[in-house]
Amino acid sequence: MDDVERLTISPADPDPGVLAAAARALSQGGLVVFPTDTVYGLAADPRSVMAVERVFRLKGRSTAQALPLIASSLEQVERALGRLSGRTRRLAERFWPGALALVVDVGAAVVPAVLGGGSTVAVRVPDHAVARGLSAGLAFPIVSTSANRSGRPAPATADAALAQLGDAVEIVLDAGPVAGGEPSTIVDARGETVTLIRAGAVPFARVEETP
Repeated sequence: MDDVERLTISPADPDPGVLAAAARALSQGGLVVFPTDTVYGLAADPRSVMAVERVFRLKGRSTAQALPLIASSLEQVERALGRLSGRTRRLAERFWPGALALVVDVGAAVVPAVLGGGSTVAVRVPDHAVARGLSAGLAFPIVSTSANRSGRPAPATADAALAQLGDAVEIVLDAGPVAGGEPSTIVDARGETVTLIRAGAVPFARVEETP
């Protein structure tokens, strides 16, 4: 793992210089392991065909499975992916930052491979300063999938992520152990009713309470 740059970072007050270095790696097609409010994630630039292909190969993930995104803010989501409307926007305003991902339509900036053959992506703003800072540094939402091989446990530490991914990433941002627990809840609120795509940390009953 000598080729991996491992950088220690504060989870509450991340060093802007460290975030800038990681964002620079992403902009050059690199992969970055980083902490989120649930598990350690694997980040890539969703505008880079090469980077997205590397994510699928590294994880052993089916290309039919779309890759989720995270963003620094609701404003960044709307700048990059288009304005949210109706219930989707109200859910974003209520639950972001947090563990609710919302299905949204995607413009041409995101490469088709991210979408797994579809036309939508799940996006959220996480409740973790490092994760949001990394997205802000790239000035675009980032691919954020758990930093594990498909079928293996999602890591709660940088060491656990490295044990699975080895030297196939450029940078690891080590902020110590993360909370772990359930993954983010994913819902689609674009229609007349809200559809649960994946159960997770936010109870679906709370989502349904939002008019």
